[in-house]
Amino acid sequence: MTINPGPLNGVRVVEMVGIGPGPFAAMMLADLGADVVRVHRPGGGGLQVTRPEQDLLGRGRPSVALDLKDPRGVETVLRLVEQADVLLEGFRPGVTERLGIGPDDCLARNPSLVYGRMTGWGQDGPLSQTAGHDMNYIAVAGALDPLGRRPDDAPAFPMNLLGDFGGGSLYLVAGVLAALLHARASGEGQVVDAAITDGTAHLLTMAVTMQQAGIWDGRRGTNLLGGAAPFYDVFRTSDGRWMSVGPLEPQFFAAFVERVGGDLPGQYDLQDWGTLRTELERRFASRTQAEWTDVFDGSDACVHPVLPLTEAYEHPHNVARGTYVEHHGTTQPAPAPRFSRTAPHLTTPPVGPGANTREALTAWGIDDVETLIADGVAVQA
Repeated sequence: MTINPGPLNGVRVVEMVGIGPGPFAAMMLADLGADVVRVHRPGGGGLQVTRPEQDLLGRGRPSVALDLKDPRGVETVLRLVEQADVLLEGFRPGVTERLGIGPDDCLARNPSLVYGRMTGWGQDGPLSQTAGHDMNYIAVAGALDPLGRRPDDAPAFPMNLLGDFGGGSLYLVAGVLAALLHARASGEGQVVDAAITDGTAHLLTMAVTMQQAGIWDGRRGTNLLGGAAPFYDVFRTSDGRWMSVGPLEPQFFAAFVERVGGDLPGQYDLQDWGTLRTELERRFASRTQAEWTDVFDGSDACVHPVLPLTEAYEHPHNVARGTYVEHHGTTQPAPAPRFSRTAPHLTTPPVGPGANTREALTAWGIDDVETLIADGVAVQA
């Protein structure tokens, strides 16, 4: 197996493959050097809109296909668990218990195991057994309603970045790493219940502070950072593109005024915000995005172009830092964050379900791999 020298080198993870936030969390652990083995059901799992080999969420780890309807498939998972530090699963509450690989089953085999569970609603509560997606979770958490430009506009949902990956994956990873530290110090494993609703609510801490303190009424489009302020917004350029404008602090607003030119109303004269917005719309509409980018280049005005992904790949700052890299013929985000001593790197590309069954099970010490494959309990694609 390919070794990644990242900071999690030596940590072993069993990933019960689901969709979205679970695979992203497993990808992060693999990016940072963990030895992660993916357990697919034969022929399925993962992002369905692409071929498995194109699903970057599956990068950096081998795939094993096991039939969990067969007791020997379940036993094989438990044998992997005996050697693991972490198990990740993202099924509905109760599914792994019914399969025989729930927390009690796994912790009986490995008392120091960290059992990470990723769901939208959490392991309990009135909605825990119902289906949902990112939009639903952030809606109930209170994060969707404030998103948008005006109080009367429909809420604007930010793809699935806020719920699935922000409130979900990142909180699962943080919880798993915290529990792993505890397990290594005490020998005691535990269950990490990462719910997207919980994580998203936690991300709202500053917004809750503003609402509770009475400096924001909680409505869409009225927050300083949510579209109310004309100096924290996006403006259309003459070529139909956009600039992000965010000089919140007075010194940055002064740098902005110096570059944008002319007299403008005072930054925090609220009665003049309408005039300021109209004037900024007029001025930005007078030049192209490239021209405005040159105007603000190197300044502290906090003005930068809004780039589509294909151009973000080539932005000089991203190129200089290697934010996006080409790996196995595919442009993709590099591992993050950065480390001064144990720099992680990308290893293997994504593979289809069961592509590495023989190799991965053998590497994890399963000694009857050929029999499992011959009997159809394990599938080598």
